[in-house]
Amino acid sequence: MDSFAFQAPTSLDAAVALLAEQRQASVRTQILAGGTDMIVQMRSVDRAPRMIVDIKRIPETRSIQLGEDGLILGSAVAGAELSARDDVAAIYPGLVEAADLIGSTQIQGRASVGGNLCNASPAGDTIPALIANSAICQIAGPGGWRELAVEDFVVGVGRNALEPGEFLVALRLPAAQPRSADAYLRFIPRTEMDIAVASAGVRVALDENGVCTAARVAIGAVAVTALLVPEAAEALIGTRLDDAACAAAAAASSAAARPISDKRGTETYRRQVVGVLTRRAAVIARDRALGGQA
Repeated sequence: MDSFAFQAPTSLDAAVALLAEQRQASVRTQILAGGTDMIVQMRSVDRAPRMIVDIKRIPETRSIQLGEDGLILGSAVAGAELSARDDVAAIYPGLVEAADLIGSTQIQGRASVGGNLCNASPAGDTIPALIANSAICQIAGPGGWRELAVEDFVVGVGRNALEPGEFLVALRLPAAQPRSADAYLRFIPRTEMDIAVASAGVRVALDENGVCTAARVAIGAVAVTALLVPEAAEALIGTRLDDAACAAAAAASSAAARPISDKRGTETYRRQVVGVLTRRAAVIARDRALGGQA
C-alpha cells in the first residue's frame, strides 16, 4: 500500500477549509465516515496516494437527533449505534433493519448509513429504505450548505452527486405521519453477510379507516441505482393495502426494474423477486401502521 496523509477536522468549517486547501493544491482527498469499504478498496482496486479526511470528530456527523420534525442522522453514525436506539426503531423500523444488515456485528461497529449511501452500490441496503422514508441529504461544501433527495444523490455505480470539496454531513428524515410505518426486505443467496440480489423499501400512512393515504416504494439491486417507483405507490394509495393492491404494487416494481443477468441471478428472476419483496414489504408496513406485529 502506498503512503497516505490523514487529517481529522473537528468542525464543519475546518473540514470545508481543509478540502478546499487540498483541492487548490491538486491533492486527492477522500472522506472517511465508517471506512469499512475504503480499507478494502485501498488494499485492492485503488492504491493511489491521497489525503484521508476523517469526519467522525465533527459533532454534526456523529449525532442522532429525533424530534417533532423528524430524524437527523449524522453521516458517520455507526450502524450499531443506530440499532441501539429503540426510539428511532419504533418510528423507522425498516431503516434500522436495513442498517442492521450491513456486514457482521464487528463491521456494524464502524459502518455508517451515510457511508453506505456515499459508496453508491446498487445493492446498498440502506438506500431503498432511505428513499422510502423521503430522506434528504444535507451537504456541506465550498458553496455553502445544500440539500438533495436521496433518490437524486446516487447517480451511477459507485458514483454520487457530491461536487469537489463537498461531503455528506447528515440525513434528514421527515416526521412520521400518524398510523404510518416502513419496512425493508432483501433477498440474498446465503443466510447472512451477502449483498442483495433484489431489495425493496416501503413506507405507508393510513387514515382512521385503514385506507392508505400516502406511500413511497423504492427498489434496489435491480438497476444501476436504487429506484423510487411512483407507480407502485399509486397502486397502494386509496386502498386498504389488500392483496390486489399489493399485487399491483409488486407488478409496478417488476416493471420499473432494469436488472442485469449475472451468476447471482437472471434478469427475469430479479424482476420477479423484486415484485415479491415489494408486496411483502407493503404488507409488513401496513401491519406495523395498524399496530400489529410483523
